[in-house]
Amino acid sequence: MSAPASIAVDKGGRRYDGELLWLVVFAVLLGAAMLGGICLGRLSIAPSQVFDSITRWAGGASAETLEERIVLLVRAPRVLMGALAGMGLAMAGAALQGLFRNPLVSPDILGITAGAAFGGALAILLGESSMVLIGSAFAFGVLALLLVGFISRVDGRSDTMTVVLAGVVVAAMFTALVSFVQFVADPDSTLPAIVAWLMGSFASITWFRVGIATLPIVIGALGLMLLRFRINLLSLGEDEARSFGIRVERERWILFLLVALISGGVVSVSGIVGWVGLVIPHAARLLVGPDHRILVPASGLLGGAYMVAIDTVARNATAAEIPLGVLTAAIGAPIFAILLRRMYYTESRR
Repeated sequence: MSAPASIAVDKGGRRYDGELLWLVVFAVLLGAAMLGGICLGRLSIAPSQVFDSITRWAGGASAETLEERIVLLVRAPRVLMGALAGMGLAMAGAALQGLFRNPLVSPDILGITAGAAFGGALAILLGESSMVLIGSAFAFGVLALLLVGFISRVDGRSDTMTVVLAGVVVAAMFTALVSFVQFVADPDSTLPAIVAWLMGSFASITWFRVGIATLPIVIGALGLMLLRFRINLLSLGEDEARSFGIRVERERWILFLLVALISGGVVSVSGIVGWVGLVIPHAARLLVGPDHRILVPASGLLGGAYMVAIDTVARNATAAEIPLGVLTAAIGAPIFAILLRRMYYTESRR
């Protein structure tokens, strides 16, 4: 499905009053979701206590009471990681949907998620430390992108469809390797750990892990923000983009690398968290329109709020924490079906 022709390609002269208002709304939602995520739990903590704990910690005081330790050492890093993961995945999804001019595209299409999943599963199988697990997941995620580039490059160049097909091939290969790792894993100890990690969770997030994941996610997100006008041009098609002086293949692979940084950073510390990069850009597009200068940051803010809210539900809905992958799929699939039907209905009425 091609991107709407109404996407603006001029750098000035357009007012964004309505869209900017939505950005403010999404930012408020993100702040409210993060505050709720810190306050809510088995032990509820009042917002005033949360602000007081953070203020004392910022002033150099250590966490002394039980409430302060829960806020600063348990919930705050988890909520921050959820916000970063949701923002990064949603921004990556918005960029890829614009680049491929297809609403069914998500960060998973490049095989990066499957590669990172294999890296993490392999580290668990070998009994390596959490640090090795994070490094292995990130490294295999980047390796998956390199394989996609190698397979899709023919006569010194690669087109969009070839990249998609190469991504499908690489994802299938790494998915098979993950299945093999599960097959040879000890069913009493290692296999449950692999399955739990693959289903996604922020339960093991610490400030150390947040620090590791923040760098690639922030670099990728900032890169997408800087290139969001070029995504507009690329979404018009290769010929149109070249007429504006865009070096299509180079810009495309820069975007792929930025998406790889985000996906690898998220998967390496939280496991597989799907549907965010597919559903959230659709919801944001319905409210702010298809212009990626607004859509990319809007998707990031909405995605961060969505992920934090989902994680809060995951750890509070039942006695045992629900895996994130289960909730994001259970909620994301029907929402995506509704959005897709609405979109096709709108287009059929034109």
